[in-house]
Amino acid sequence: MFTGIDEVDWASMEHAYGPADDVPGLLYGLASADPAERESALDGMYGAVHHQGDVYACTLACIPFLFELAVDPGIRDRGGIVELLTSIGGIDLDEDDEDELDEDEIEGVANYAMAASAVSAGSAVFFELVADEDPGVRLAAPLALATLHGRPGRVLALLRERLPVEADEEVRLALVEAAGRIALRHRSLAGRTADWLSGLAAGAWPPGLRLAALAQLARCAPDALPADVVRVVSGLLRELRSRPGQEDALTANGPGGDGPAADLATAPVRAGQLRELSAEESAGRRTPWAADLLRTLHSGLDDRVADRTALLMDQLCSPDPWQRVDAVRMSGGLIRAWRGSYEGLVRLVGEQLTDPEPRLADAASHVLEELFGLAAPAAGALAARVAADPGAWVRKWASGPPGLGSAVKALARLGDARVLPALATALERPVVPHDVGFAIRCLGQAAAPLAGALRRRLGEVRLDEGAYDRASPLLAGLTALRAGEAAPEVLRVLRGAPEYRGEWLRTAAVRALGSFGPAADCAVPELRRLLRTPGTAAATEAAQALWAVTGDAGTVLPVLAEGLRAEQVHDCRAAASALGGLGRRAEAVAPRLRALLAHEEPWLRVDAATALWEVTGRTGEAVPVLLSAWERNRHVRVGVADCLARMGLATAGSDAARVLRAELLSVRRHNALDGGYGSHDTYEDEKLLALCRRALLEETGKGTTS
Repeated sequence: MFTGIDEVDWASMEHAYGPADDVPGLLYGLASADPAERESALDGMYGAVHHQGDVYACTLACIPFLFELAVDPGIRDRGGIVELLTSIGGIDLDEDDEDELDEDEIEGVANYAMAASAVSAGSAVFFELVADEDPGVRLAAPLALATLHGRPGRVLALLRERLPVEADEEVRLALVEAAGRIALRHRSLAGRTADWLSGLAAGAWPPGLRLAALAQLARCAPDALPADVVRVVSGLLRELRSRPGQEDALTANGPGGDGPAADLATAPVRAGQLRELSAEESAGRRTPWAADLLRTLHSGLDDRVADRTALLMDQLCSPDPWQRVDAVRMSGGLIRAWRGSYEGLVRLVGEQLTDPEPRLADAASHVLEELFGLAAPAAGALAARVAADPGAWVRKWASGPPGLGSAVKALARLGDARVLPALATALERPVVPHDVGFAIRCLGQAAAPLAGALRRRLGEVRLDEGAYDRASPLLAGLTALRAGEAAPEVLRVLRGAPEYRGEWLRTAAVRALGSFGPAADCAVPELRRLLRTPGTAAATEAAQALWAVTGDAGTVLPVLAEGLRAEQVHDCRAAASALGGLGRRAEAVAPRLRALLAHEEPWLRVDAATALWEVTGRTGEAVPVLLSAWERNRHVRVGVADCLARMGLATAGSDAARVLRAELLSVRRHNALDGGYGSHDTYEDEKLLALCRRALLEETGKGTTS
């Protein structure tokens, strides 16, 4: 085995973590009789030799030896090796990707191309492996063929031939998935594939395979789906639930919940451990593959929000707790990416909060936490959950400060005063949770009863190296409440901020004083002292606060004007926003703001255009800049919509009305990303929609019909 492996100059190559002289050991490890050694070797291949999908010279050198392992019936766990080969050779670079490459990436692209060529050249062996005695190999081989082989028509014919004779349920699903991959990669075969998949979905096959066929149809030929797809899929799920099998381990594990989902977020990210967690979770399901099929189906249904919502609502009524866990998670994904009417769906997610299985209830609270106002149909369930489980009000972490529990945050983000006992208790803990201030900001004046505790705790903060962590959540809370009675305590922090993180702490204190307005008059001398370094972020923050406290435009205007010359874009943006707050009193800086309308940074252009309108009252120069930024950078749209709403320019037929109405007609959230998301994405998009409606409603008096 491995003829010629010693002739490769491994030491001259590198992988993700340095010299590749350890690669032969990994290859021999893949051939080991010891399962643990095989697992470790596969981890090493993914972790170093094929790190995050990268292809190095040593990765290329491994390919012939990996093929040797894949076809040797004496080697165990060859399915993982086939998957590794598929990953190494299956990276697609389209022309757009190639156009964006810089010189440093050219070598990597060449490696990808050589890997694709080398693995594809050997892919004929996968034809034999689809009938291998090892089910793990048979499971991996179809996708390898669909991804790598140059004759997709021949591969599709083989998949159809294999399906009737394949006995393993999961391998049959892999055959169907491979057909969907072919249809996506080779559109000339899409029609033929869709006809076959439609026949499978309507045929006398087991429910899992019919569901798999529908999922692949949704991916490659959604128009071929049955008109009543929700009813069909719901019926298949009921059939799956009725199959005889083991009791769900989710229930059998009991409410103690040492199951796989509990510690996934904090587990070390190693391929072997993740596979173990996945296998452990799958072991608790009668149909461990059903969740993946449903995710594929939902992805294929795309903007058919009503169908997807109806399907998830059916899943959330399932007696199978695992189906409900999956439905909760997928509900979060749907709402995060698509606009729609979700009241009924959210109400059903809220009902999961009372389930005795903690993983189901936790999944529901995490989803509701991200919904902010959209979680309103579940407000009662959240309040009951918070009241019933004081132990979950605050969560401790292995490192870092504690944080509020998901149900507490979700209720606070609704502005629901029933969360106050939880927040009051959190404020009495030795270490105040880091996100208390944000929760109070969401509550607004409903949290006024907490002002006394915030002030007292701030007065107790030691001004040492840990001061920022201890004081920042308290300052954020006082800022949100505009609690001017706490000005002496805030001023103490401002004056005594330590060197470590002192700038951050002073900024938080200055913002708090600014929020107090005239009630912070005692801080005026200190704020004036901070103005002595114009052009810095600290001076801009102090000037903004001083304006709020005293209304002395003559003092702060020169400082803010100098802030427009700051080297850092962030500091320029802060100065522009502060100048806008002065209104016509800052009209003298209009030329400087006007000069920033052509700046290369789109965020600064938006801030400058907004401020220019605020200080001059004229829209002619600002609006074209705002609308251009809207089209070029979707992430500036909330700020632009806010400005347009305040301008009142959305008259019928105007350019502003056109972009606002187009936004309201879009089903996709403006900030939805493929493969990633932020915790405030839904909130920001709902805010954008509200601003668009307000702008159109206030100007026309009729609003929008969309």
